[in-house]
Amino acid sequence: MTGPAKGTSPKPIPVAQLGYEQARDELIEVVTTLEHGGLDLDASLALWERGEALATRCEEHLTGARDRIEAALSPEDSEDDDEFDDSDPDED
Repeated sequence: MTGPAKGTSPKPIPVAQLGYEQARDELIEVVTTLEHGGLDLDASLALWERGEALATRCEEHLTGARDRIEAALSPEDSEDDDEFDDSDPDED
């Protein structure tokens, strides 16, 4: 886990610097730790907040990937729509 593990206190990597796989893997560890319980309230809340930030980061990566795929698949479509208008202006 890139964040603090139980019993240790290394400084976690800022969520904004994590790649998708890093954020996903740490999120899995956060969920597992929370499911097992045994943490005090403050530690549980801090871990929950980290998990929320990790989930948001994963969504950002997925949204960015989706946008890149859509852009890669549609540049000809948008150019064709702009350059060639097959409609007849007199058809109204």
